[in-house]
Amino acid sequence: MQSPVLGRQGAVAAPEGHPEAGVPWHFGDPFAEQRAAVRSAALIDRSHRQVLAVTGSDRLSWLHLVISQHVTELADGSGTEALILDAHGRVESHLVLAHTTLDGEPTVLLDTEAGAEITSALPKGGPQSLLEYLDAMRFWSDVAVSDVTEDWALLTLLGPHADVTLDELDLDLDLDSERYAVAAGSGAVARRMSCPAPGGIDLLVPRAELLDWWQRLVAAGAREAGSWAFDALRVESMRPRRGVDTDERTIPHEVGWIGSAAHVAKGCYRGQETVSKVFNVGRPPRNMLLLHIDGSQEIYPETGDPVLHNDRTVGRVGTVVQHHELGPIALALIKRSVPADAELFAGQDDRMAQAAIDPDSVPEEGPAPGRAAVHRLRG
Repeated sequence: MQSPVLGRQGAVAAPEGHPEAGVPWHFGDPFAEQRAAVRSAALIDRSHRQVLAVTGSDRLSWLHLVISQHVTELADGSGTEALILDAHGRVESHLVLAHTTLDGEPTVLLDTEAGAEITSALPKGGPQSLLEYLDAMRFWSDVAVSDVTEDWALLTLLGPHADVTLDELDLDLDLDSERYAVAAGSGAVARRMSCPAPGGIDLLVPRAELLDWWQRLVAAGAREAGSWAFDALRVESMRPRRGVDTDERTIPHEVGWIGSAAHVAKGCYRGQETVSKVFNVGRPPRNMLLLHIDGSQEIYPETGDPVLHNDRTVGRVGTVVQHHELGPIALALIKRSVPADAELFAGQDDRMAQAAIDPDSVPEEGPAPGRAAVHRLRG
């Protein structure tokens, strides 16, 4: 589904096969767009994301059993992140939720990567779309799940002046300052973000009015920016993207989704045993780290390329992007045994480049909570 914003003057489409196909990649100056996103306000078209709506009196109790997050008490006017995992705890889908009231009906809106496939819970079943999977899990619950992607489109305001931009439009949106606060009004749904830049706000707007909303926000002071700017700040903030920074083996602990998207104390969801076991008594086999790529060459590694240490594959490259201050950077899943000061190479063939781990991206490892509890009991 191609966004009408691509018809704006200066809009540049992403290269063929790029995950940002369908929305502007940049508007001629991706570095200036990144600077606007951290210093003032930048507007990014993310309308290629899939949007689902969950309604019915059992919407929260049912979602609580299906996703990895604790949502039975998710208040109207709030949101969160969640995952859908397979039976082994591997990530199949990442969701961002907004609990609100639309046309008088309490609704949970879920936005996620388009085209995600879910491994069927049935022994002889094959891959299912996210909608098919959720619909098959309804059973006797008073729940309705629908794909509303053709009705709703996602725009994102980044930067410390995001709120000022919305205020200029004089909208009926009373958006709280708390993380993932949600407000509905003026025909849109707003949701507070915590990153990848300060002051970020997601706006779900009617898809038929997408271009009109875009023009109004630009007139209110937001700079037009492409997905390149969003990705650069997302990588800097160590925020993974499912299907790009994850592979078929990724568990939540490897990419920082424990707590923010996967609750460790609640049960009754697929993959919960792995989440609890690794958190309490184990360690993830890999960590998502930030790599600084040698910028002396014109061709950089690509998503899915190997990361090598002493000619041995020790990781996988995720998002690769040019940052306005850091230069070429990438997220990569790296084996825990690799030292932080290791000399690495990322890519293959003519895309091979030297890479160094950003030491600030290496997670601190204290004693696992379960093991610490055992030691306290023995003591």
